Amino acid sequence: MVRGMTRYQRNPGDLSTQARPSQTQRARRVREEEEDEEDGHDEDEDDVDGDMNVDEDAELKRKANDLVRLALFTEQRRTPLRREDISKKVLGQNSRAFQGIFERAQDILQKTFGMELAELQTRAGLDTNTNLQDDDRNATGIKKKAAVTGSKMYILRSVLHPVIIEYAALTDIEILEEEVAEAPSEDDDDDDESYTPKFYGSLISWSSADQLGALGILYTILALILVNGRVISDSELRAHLKRLGLPQNGLVSFTAQSTHLTQSVETYLSTLIRQGYLDRIQVGDTEKGGKGKSGKRTRMTQADEENGATYEWRWGSRSQSEVGEKAIAKFVAEFMVGEADEADEGGRGRGLGTRLERMTKGIERAAGGQLTDVK
Repeated sequence: MVRGMTRYQRNPGDLSTQARPSQTQRARRVREEEEDEEDGHDEDEDDVDGDMNVDEDAELKRKANDLVRLALFTEQRRTPLRREDISKKVLGQNSRAFQGIFERAQDILQKTFGMELAELQTRAGLDTNTNLQDDDRNATGIKKKAAVTGSKMYILRSVLHPVIIEYAALTDIEILEEEVAEAPSEDDDDDDESYTPKFYGSLISWSSADQLGALGILYTILALILVNGRVISDSELRAHLKRLGLPQNGLVSFTAQSTHLTQSVETYLSTLIRQGYLDRIQVGDTEKGGKGKSGKRTRMTQADEENGATYEWRWGSRSQSEVGEKAIAKFVAEFMVGEADEADEGGRGRGLGTRLERMTKGIERAAGGQLTDVK
């Protein structure tokens, strides 16, 4: 007896068709699996890149904070911050990241402390800029390009507007009363006999800030150099200081907050050279008949007179970047016009702006050219 054939036996093609997927379906499935693998791989890469970006940003922020601390510490000693010190103490092996770290540190300094890092210029750069101010065009009328030479040394200077500083220095009665009330009484035992309280009643506490007496001497020296054509001989400067009661063996006084209460004039001038406020330059040897300026910067020694060398004083790069000629001219003009007003009580307040302007123009002529702002 012959058995009847089943449906699948009668049509074997039907079994093959239902048991195995078509070629199109297999290809589609392979593509989907590959896409899933690629998506997973991209997500892993994004996670890794994200972690790396977070780590790099955190490292950049940390190094920027380190640079801020280093700048504040260096400024406390009034010494320039050298690029090599930044590389050694902050950057380490990552020296190529200087620009990014420097810009972020600048942002922190400006927003938190109202200060910025300014690069000092070399002597050649300062002299070139001064010469270009009076003749900044050549014979063909084409403007010359100023050759600014960076020294890779930085200082901290204020970015606050002068008007803000001026108002912060004004005396306020309420602040003055609080300062007097908080001052130690005469009955209090104080081992520091040199403590002499001074009250200013202003937001800026001058009694615990810069050494105002020494700073006044520095500004006076800068003014003398400026009105003598931006350069003054060593003998002229010492003659002026002697007339002001500061002979060579005289003393410059400091407050009790300083590490020393007094310094000799000679030592103080050497300190100003070291800090970059002044330059003392050898200009010739009288015994050898030298006529040209050698421009050699030297330290002050007792053998200078014996060697027959002559010297001149100029502004240092720190004075140009921190103070500026216009500020010193304003300082001199206000002082001179104030003296004139005290001599003429009836003319007080009348034409003050005109007198200040005329005085400033006179200082500019004495300097030998257009006055510059901070550089």
